[in-house]
Amino acid sequence: MSSLKMLLRIALVVLVSHARAADPSPATPSVDAQTRGKYLVMTSGCHDCHTPWKITPEGPRPDFERSLSGHPESLEMTIAPRPAEPWLMTAAVTNTAFAGPWGVSFTANLTPDRETGLGKWNARTFIDTIRTGRHLGRGREILPPMPVPVYRNFTDGDLAAIFAYLQTLPAIHNRVPDPRPPAGS
Repeated sequence: MSSLKMLLRIALVVLVSHARAADPSPATPSVDAQTRGKYLVMTSGCHDCHTPWKITPEGPRPDFERSLSGHPESLEMTIAPRPAEPWLMTAAVTNTAFAGPWGVSFTANLTPDRETGLGKWNARTFIDTIRTGRHLGRGREILPPMPVPVYRNFTDGDLAAIFAYLQTLPAIHNRVPDPRPPAGS
């Protein structure tokens, strides 16, 4: 084999391996993506609503034993009080249910539980949900207080990293109730 052909084959192998390293498969996100996703989750307020709060001697605090598991299925909700102006909404003691002019919304289970969380989702579904503001990218509208207009500013790479991190969490089986329509609807 000529040295030119050998050199071209080596160059091709190097180019292909560099291309694969630069674009990891979405099915196997890199540790860097998961680390970035954790950083984004920790700094973007996800725990503020998706992790149920508990009352402690120091006041309300997120219950990290239920990290990002959404509104507790075991918490029976009474009819929400109607906020009066100048108030826009009311929140449950767990900070996972919110009532306002849109009705009552419950924060979703973001853990990878296959029945009640994001376990059957993929990164594209997660990205489409944020981009469209609709469940699964095409279903019902994502309700307040979820800051979809703000989160749409994330790049697809940021959202894929967030999803990659969420998939590393312990799966918590927690079926969140469906939203309730406004009173009188």
